[in-house]
Formats: sequence, C-alpha cells, structure tokens
Amino acid sequence: MAGGGNKCPHRQLSLPQTAALSYNLSMQKVRLGGMALENGVLVQGPTAWACAVRLPSGELRVAARKKRFQASHVRSPLLRGPARLAEAFSVLPGMRRALPEARLPFQRPRVRAAFLASSLAMRLLRSSPRAGSLGSELSSLALAIVPAAVSLRGSELTAYHGAEHATIGSYEHSEPRGRVHERCGSNLIAPLLAGSIVVNVLTARLPWRYRGAARLGGQVAAVAVSSELLAWALAHPDEPLSHAIRRPGLELQLHLATAEPSPEQLEVARAALDACLALEQE
Repeated sequence: MAGGGNKCPHRQLSLPQTAALSYNLSMQKVRLGGMALENGVLVQGPTAWACAVRLPSGELRVAARKKRFQASHVRSPLLRGPARLAEAFSVLPGMRRALPEARLPFQRPRVRAAFLASSLAMRLLRSSPRAGSLGSELSSLALAIVPAAVSLRGSELTAYHGAEHATIGSYEHSEPRGRVHERCGSNLIAPLLAGSIVVNVLTARLPWRYRGAARLGGQVAAVAVSSELLAWALAHPDEPLSHAIRRPGLELQLHLATAEPSPEQLEVARAALDACLALEQE
C-alpha cells in the first residue's frame, strides 16, 4: 500500500467540520474496527457494521446491518483471535448484497491474476525437495505478499485506509488523529509471519497425509498466539517487547499501507462510522 505525506504517526488531520468529535462525550464509546475498500470504508462495531462508498458520479451510498456472528462471546484465548478474524470476514457477503457498488481490494483482474500466480508458485515450492527449509518458507512468504502489493498500486485503497484510521481514531480518542492506528491488522504481520515459518518448517517433517491438517491447525494456533501477543503489546505500550511487536506494523502503515486521505474520502469514512454507531446505540 503506497504511503505518502507526513511520516509522523501522530500527525493531526483536519476532519470536515471536526465531525468525528461531535459525539456526546458522556456516551460510552464502543470498540470499532474497519476495512478499507477500493472506493470506500467498512466500519465494524461489536454488534453492527456499516459501509460507505463513493460512486464514480460522486454520490455517497451507505448500508448498515446488525451482525449475525459476534466474536465477543468467545472467551477462550485459543479461539478468540481466530473468532475475531472470522467475524471480520463474515460480514462481507452481506455487505456485497446490501451495497453491490462496494469494491473489495482483491476484485481487480490483475490482483486475481497475481493471487493465482502466487498460489501456483507456492504450491510448486511446497512440492520441491527444498520444501520445509527456512529458505523455502521465506520464499513462500514473499510470494504470499505479492497479491497484496499488487492491490495497492493504481487504486485509492491506501487513502481510504488512512481515512478509516483517522476517523475511527478521532472517535476513540475524542481528538483529531492521523492515518496510523495502533490496532491496525498490520501489527499482526510480524508475529504471524514468524508463526507461519515455524508451523511450515515443523509440518514439513510429518508424513504427507498428515501435513494438511497439521498445517491448518498450526496456522489457527499462529493467529491465536499473534492476537494475544498484540493484545498484550497494546496493554503494555512502554515495554521493549511491545515496541518490537508493533514496530513492523507501524512502518508498514507509514510507508506502504496508508496514504493521506482527501476531505472527500474522510467524508466517506465518517458516513460509515455514523451509520455503524447509530445501530450500535439503538
């Protein structure tokens, strides 16, 4: 995701009419997450989601619904991280039905082509004599990143990612915030990559018939451990290990995954935020 603009993670953005600060501060804040789209922003709360997109004509369209699956009910440390990930993606089919104009990051043909080519190359690596070696796993991880890198080129995705962060952060902190957010999924990159390497190296030593199930179980465990590590890091921001865990994600947001949003893009993100909070506060 091509970054740009001021590199300071705490640079304040001027939101339209400081709209993100207009909520009643006595009202209890809800924990929000989000996803940037090619033409808009998806915002998720504990019980609802809302999506806003900008059409080529300039029209702003919004859809919002209550969630069917809520990960907040999952308490087990081994399951709550994977459950939150499943919850985040479970709303996408409903979002596509409610707002067919929304364009997901991997919908473009060249991104699909990059995904297919990357998947084929990874399969060939896994079936080669070098499968399971550290070099092979590092090559596989590099290939896995290719589709994401392709999706960031020639689109507004990074700016909408910045708008998502700025709008949610401004709501949460009751002050204007910039395009970097401490809970961005990019902060999971370092522990997830490390966990994936360990899982793939270990499962490569198993008999072939057991590898698929073992790799799947190992990846679920890697998500669980990574989520718990990030939660700990956010709760202990001054610890050296916390800095080490969050630093790759911060650099990714600053230099690749986000760009400075325009006022029009911030307006889209704010519309999604408003619609989500309206449902959450019912």
